[in-house]
Parts: sequence; C-alpha cells; structure tokens
Amino acid sequence: MVAIIVFLVLHWYLSLFGQTFYLHRYAAHKMFTMNKFWEAFWYVYTWVTQGTSYLNARAYAILHRMHHAYSDTEKDPHTPHFFKEVFSMMWHTKKVYHGVLKGTMPIEKKFDKNFPVYPIIDKIADSWFTRIFFAIGYVVFYYFFATEWWMYLFLPIHFLIGPIQGAVVNWAGHKYGYRNYPDEKDHSKNTLIIDFLMMGELFQNNHHHAGARPNFANKWWEVDPCYPIIKLFHWLGIIKLVPIKATINHDSRFHK
Repeated sequence: MVAIIVFLVLHWYLSLFGQTFYLHRYAAHKMFTMNKFWEAFWYVYTWVTQGTSYLNARAYAILHRMHHAYSDTEKDPHTPHFFKEVFSMMWHTKKVYHGVLKGTMPIEKKFDKNFPVYPIIDKIADSWFTRIFFAIGYVVFYYFFATEWWMYLFLPIHFLIGPIQGAVVNWAGHKYGYRNYPDEKDHSKNTLIIDFLMMGELFQNNHHHAGARPNFANKWWEVDPCYPIIKLFHWLGIIKLVPIKATINHDSRFHK
C-alpha cells in the first residue's frame, strides 16, 4: 500500500510541477526565460511526467491565453459557469484543445506566438503507441505493488492526470473561495491560503489580477509552493526571471 500511495503522490506533484512551472508560467505567460537546453529538458520532463495525458505546449498556451482574455465568458475554453458539472466542462475543454491542436479552430494571432515548439517530441509524445506504453507501465506497477483491489481505482488519475489537474484549478478556482481583488470582472477566486494541493494554481483571483506575476500568492499569509523553486532556479541560472514591469507589459499583449 505504501508503494502505491508514494507513486500516486509523486506522479501527482511531478506532473503538476511540469504543468504550473513549464506549461503555465513559462509557455503561456513567459514569466522567465531559459536557454534552449533547459527549454528542451523541461519539455521532455513535462511529457514524461504527464505520460498518457500529455498536453501540447502550444495548444496549452493558446487555451490559457484565451482563458485570460475571455475569462468566464462564452469564449473562455474552460469556465465552470456554463456547465452543470465538471465533466461537461472537461469535455468542452477537450474539444477546444483538439481544435487548436489539429488546426480546425480559428485562433487569434495575438495568442498564437512565443511558446516552445518541438515537433519531433510532440510526434512521439502524442502518439497512441506512447500513451498506451505509459498506461501499461502504470498498470504493471499496480499489479506488482497493489495489495487491495480498491487501489486500482487510482489508475484513472494516472491516465488523465493533466486534464484532472486543469479541471480542479478551473472549476474550484472560479467557484469556491475568497477574492483579494473583487473588482476583477470574472469569477476568479483564491481557494486555499496555502495551496499545497495545486502548487499555487488555486490563487486564481490573484493570478487574474496580475496575470504575469510569477508569485501567485499576494498576501503575507498566502503561500505559493512553486515560487521558491522558481527563485532557486533563477539563482542557479536555470532560468532568468523577467523584470516585473516588462512582464506586465508583455502580459497585456495576450490577456487584455
């Protein structure tokens, strides 16, 4: 049982870090820069940790920029306010995502630029062969280490870990919690004052107020667990944080 819980927790947080650090804060918002080696390294890291639910960086960035520009309106690709439950929202997001990925959905030019693109990695990562390979790997691990039948009920989390994490953020973060900035025109909320569950992603009201600020926690009593890691990477030279003023100016091109 211990092995299964450790595997589930590690998979959750390793993949979540790839989503919040690389796909969200880097690909979508460009809160920091990095050289080509680290860009490719984190691209592969995000693929491996998401496994069966790999999310393409370009499609993710475009959807997220649309989300900021049209937050909680009918043009928002993943708002909870037009759906009765989270699964309908997830299905709608999937359709928009595939429309962007396959080129069947028109995209505003201001959203479709300045993100990492690695076609060869995408071709491998997005293939059914690769997704099935990861799925078999999860099942084999459970076969050897699961001690009770009910542990296999965790497998769907591994299969869909990327979309599940996104759904938690977009559903809870726009329905439940408090607002530091009530003048924001959307329904964004801060769900947790110490966001241990989603590594800062549930500070949605803070984030929508200052979309390119790398620290999603704004008040002294709020904690964004991802931000100290970003500061450490900056200190180590892995990334270079963009100055706040420049970041805000950049952010306005995509989100206003």
